[in-house]
Amino acid sequence: MIKKKILITGGAGFIGSNFIRYFLDKHTDYKVINCDLLTYAGNLDNLKDIKKNPRYEFVKCDIRDDKKIRRLTKKVTAIINFAAETHVDRSILDAGGFVDTNIKGTQVLLEAVKANSISRFIHISTDEVYGSINNGSFSESSPIRPNSPYAASKAAADLLVCSYFITYKTPAIITRSSNNFGPYQYPEKMIPLFITNLMEGKKVPLYGDGLNIRDWIFVLDNCRAIDLVLQKGKVGEVYNIGGDNEKNNLELTHLILKLLGRNKNFIKYVKDRPGHDRRYSLNSQKVKALGFKPRFGFKDALKETILWYEENRNWWQRIKNKKQQYKQYYRKQYRKR
Repeated sequence: MIKKKILITGGAGFIGSNFIRYFLDKHTDYKVINCDLLTYAGNLDNLKDIKKNPRYEFVKCDIRDDKKIRRLTKKVTAIINFAAETHVDRSILDAGGFVDTNIKGTQVLLEAVKANSISRFIHISTDEVYGSINNGSFSESSPIRPNSPYAASKAAADLLVCSYFITYKTPAIITRSSNNFGPYQYPEKMIPLFITNLMEGKKVPLYGDGLNIRDWIFVLDNCRAIDLVLQKGKVGEVYNIGGDNEKNNLELTHLILKLLGRNKNFIKYVKDRPGHDRRYSLNSQKVKALGFKPRFGFKDALKETILWYEENRNWWQRIKNKKQQYKQYYRKQYRKR
């Protein structure tokens, strides 16, 4: 019997779609409303297997649309905000959309929470808001020092969420996770890009010297942690969610090459991107105190991820072919000028 409704924004994206599937399976007394604008990374194919579930509803919606968001949130008990522009490289090329969606969109959602007396607002953020750290790990009280337009837009949204809690007592909680990987990840991110390139017989583009360090978490572990924060987290708090899997990009690349039977000749070193953070590391003791513990070992989860991309070639080939068509179109338009 359905007793509660929850609004998931950005639910057609990578983490959002994995969370919806996980949440519907675990919480049979909830109905999930998925609000997504279906921009380049929003893909309803991510949720084809549940689209006929009577406890699931999709609504195409821009989180910046104040009137529509107010209507959607009238009878929901909680909101989890996954909606965001997320790719660092895209933010370097054009920061405007990141500022608009990640900050303005968050503010619209916060106003809806305030207007409709919603009991929980979970804002999904990132470890990138902290910037880079050479030694040790970031705690939730560490200063935020973002180094890319993407990270800056997420940091600004975080500050806005905190200000609404202080000023209006908005029941908001922030989660900041490390790098996610797993099924349904848009193939411009490192792990799915490298996996799919190698499956196509192409080289993998590795930035700089490849020694930038990231902490990796399997997406289903992050989903479990977010759900735990929704149920047990304290309003007004921030929770880091790390996977305790720090690896430099070169090490990760060699592991992917090995698992796919390729050698180091498939590495193509490319010019490093501007403002590339050297190392991310999270102290996740706070969320672990709620009862969270990662279930998936890194190598096994990576093998499972590779298997998923192997078994779902049509899913990622359509995306990569569409991206290539866009590139060709823009090249032609540029030549006409």
